Amino acid sequence: MASEAFHAIVDYLRSNLELDAPDRSPEELRAAMQGDTSLLPPLPGVTVDERTIGGVTGLWHRPDGAARADDTVVLYLHGGGYVIGSPDTHRNLTTRLALALGAAVFSADYRLAPEHPHPAASDDAVAAYTGLLDAGFAPDHIAIAGDSAGGGLTIATLMLLRDRGVPLPVAAVPISPWTDLSLSGDTMRTLADVDPMVSEAGLRRMAEWFLAGTDARDPIASPLFADPQGLPPLFVMVGECETLLDDSRGFADRAQQAGVDCRLEVYPEMIHVFPAFAGITPEGDAGVDDIAEFLRKHLAL
Repeated sequence: MASEAFHAIVDYLRSNLELDAPDRSPEELRAAMQGDTSLLPPLPGVTVDERTIGGVTGLWHRPDGAARADDTVVLYLHGGGYVIGSPDTHRNLTTRLALALGAAVFSADYRLAPEHPHPAASDDAVAAYTGLLDAGFAPDHIAIAGDSAGGGLTIATLMLLRDRGVPLPVAAVPISPWTDLSLSGDTMRTLADVDPMVSEAGLRRMAEWFLAGTDARDPIASPLFADPQGLPPLFVMVGECETLLDDSRGFADRAQQAGVDCRLEVYPEMIHVFPAFAGITPEGDAGVDDIAEFLRKHLAL
């Protein structure tokens, strides 16, 4: 049974989210997301600095006093439909992840559409990862994680690294990943009245801005249609009440059939990117703990 705090978040989202409003510009949507996330207070115990890695700026999170924060890092790719969001809007989640892991987290400020359409985001994610390698981080001390569009971008980054012969990170965590920009999943419609955050109309606008005429089934834009063979261990986590539920289930099924060590966890009653509500709901706290547990195992923390 979901907590009262979680139900309060759902009620708030139903009353305040307008991502599918057809008259709102990208700038207005970005400002609205920034305003919502700015309500969360900074978390003590983690030092956050702006850095540039591989030519990509972002926020570097280092847990105070953590011995492994100098040699182990998670590259984090924020969500927002490739149009909104930033390392700052996701600072609550990334700070808590760094603290739970006792390792560094680099949250990349990749370029957004419509100003920078596909493949700008994946180009930046690859550049940030190779920048970490150039900075001396060993592949088995690097993981990648991301939520929503950043979850799809996490998978796309792995595929590009694999295809280019770059040593892969030790593991990855796509959180509520958007893997199908053609929006073909049945849950896009069957769960439309249940999901308080993500609608088909809102995603369609963002996909159009991001794709800029590219085929929605391009495997780098939509990893659901890619060959996942050879990817590192994955933990795909998704809420039971998401329109994007089929994006996770469909990709995880393909990955498992391709022989990838892919764990899919569907969380009862949960909504899109529920770990983002860590510090507000016990479900969010548990989600961050699950991510950290999976990554600690593979990063040998």
